[in-house]
Amino acid sequence: MDTPVSKFRPFNFAEGELLLINKPYNWTSFDVVGKIRNSLKPLKLKVGHAGTLDPLATGLLIICTGKLTKQIDTFQAEEKEYTGTMVLGESTPSYDMETDADATFDISNITEEQVYAATAQFTGDIQQYPPAHSAVKINGERLYEKARRGEEVELRTRFVTVSAFEITRIALPEVDFRVVCSKGTYIRSLVSDFGKALNNGAYLSKLCRTRSGNFKLDDAFEVLELVNHIREQKTQPEELK
Repeated sequence: MDTPVSKFRPFNFAEGELLLINKPYNWTSFDVVGKIRNSLKPLKLKVGHAGTLDPLATGLLIICTGKLTKQIDTFQAEEKEYTGTMVLGESTPSYDMETDADATFDISNITEEQVYAATAQFTGDIQQYPPAHSAVKINGERLYEKARRGEEVELRTRFVTVSAFEITRIALPEVDFRVVCSKGTYIRSLVSDFGKALNNGAYLSKLCRTRSGNFKLDDAFEVLELVNHIREQKTQPEELK
């Protein structure tokens, strides 16, 4: 399916629409779904998202409505692209800024050449553990619920594919990067493992999903922009039938 020529076209939500959203910082993916669902009232339609973003991440979130929700798994399975920033010299239990640092490391001996070279071992088919603070379910409960209670969790490895891992800026302790990867890849885990490969620590400080399959962030709505467009369209009931 191609990206819509005009994102402000008339929608047919009941038949099914694929909506591209720029998820705001500190919103959950479910917050975005809820906002769109509420804007569609009094219509009672299925609304879902393809590919969860962490609250501290921003960028492209695909929302499906109506009959198109049946295709969520298809959209979710597509290749993803991210840009982000990692911080070397510290690690956190959540692998990002959700939790405070639990260890610090000396970065004075890390060279730019070492940073560039370390990406090679994280390209291709790799094995990684999901973060303890993640939405992965074990016995029906999400890992982050156990982690926030301080409980030990048994993490299981998964195989993912990283087709591109590019360093775009080095200003230690910060390192900017671009990653193209398969469904199910945890960029937080990738960053944590990257720090370990340098005999150091690292956590994710910024993450943005820029692409999912053929859909790009450049074509996405801001949340309130889309809500206002939906409200305007409600004045034309025939377009919502």
